[in-house]
Amino acid sequence: MPGPDVVTAVAYPNIALVKYWGKRDERLVLPCADSLSMTLDVFPTTTHVQLTPHAQDIVIVDGVTAQGEMARRITSFLDLVRKRARSKRCARVETRNTVPVGAGLASSASGFAALALAAATAYGLPTEPKELSRLARRGSGSAARSVFGGFVIWHAGSPDAPDPDRSSYAEPLTSACTDLALVAVLVDTGPKPIPSREAMRRTVATSPLFPDWLMQTRHDMTVMRRALAQGDITTVGEIAERNALGMHETMAGAVPPVRYLTPASHRVLEEVCRLRDQGVGAWATVDAGPNIKVLCSGGDAEQVAVRLRELSRRPAVVARSGPGAALYGTQR
Repeated sequence: MPGPDVVTAVAYPNIALVKYWGKRDERLVLPCADSLSMTLDVFPTTTHVQLTPHAQDIVIVDGVTAQGEMARRITSFLDLVRKRARSKRCARVETRNTVPVGAGLASSASGFAALALAAATAYGLPTEPKELSRLARRGSGSAARSVFGGFVIWHAGSPDAPDPDRSSYAEPLTSACTDLALVAVLVDTGPKPIPSREAMRRTVATSPLFPDWLMQTRHDMTVMRRALAQGDITTVGEIAERNALGMHETMAGAVPPVRYLTPASHRVLEEVCRLRDQGVGAWATVDAGPNIKVLCSGGDAEQVAVRLRELSRRPAVVARSGPGAALYGTQR
């Protein structure tokens, strides 16, 4: 049954504490290993999907008609939705981000989670959260996690499963019980020099460090889940920092190397170490970009943010655990 003609959805970015880096299946966006993240309560993406009688899709991102790879990714995602809905209707998609796109701040996670919910609703597809996470994954792997709020695990699924596509989905980690905050230091909000997808392919194909990092990541998942269940922020922070810096070392081993961290990034990382030396529990994590995210207890978040603003002379935004993707209106 067709859904409403105009749908608005909102989703928030997530930051992985145990990283997703590397696909075993490009078409289905199936990762090499499980990952675990925290959905934030800042930087939401709002997406409107309106079904139209036009002969082609219209895609507007932050007030500008999308071109090139961004337009292609969104239109390809809509093609997948239309195929499942057995519909030929085109759509007008308008999306607004409150975080710079392509800067390693998880805009694709919030963007495709919001698009998945809005498009599935508009075209009349099921929006049960687990199913929605599978759909969002096809737009951007990390978007599978932004369907849910709080701490989320994305299951890589088994290569031997009868249907590998159905075996890979995200779900909330209900055992997590910790007051964890994240301070995002916006070192550089410009587009990164190498898109994540290209960097990921290059790393998997050419870095001799990738197999060892992947093995360590699988171990990190086990320890991270236990630490979150026990409310052990120190262990959570130590694993997150080691996993993230290991990922960047692995990328640097690619041919040619992938390097996202800048001198300003390294200065923030050094300050995080100084905070720890002074007795403040703070640990860094970094996605595919130069911007540093600092994990700490909720009670230390403002203190950490002030220190990092003073050091970097750049914005430092305090984030806490945020909600999953949600509808904010439908019309006919």
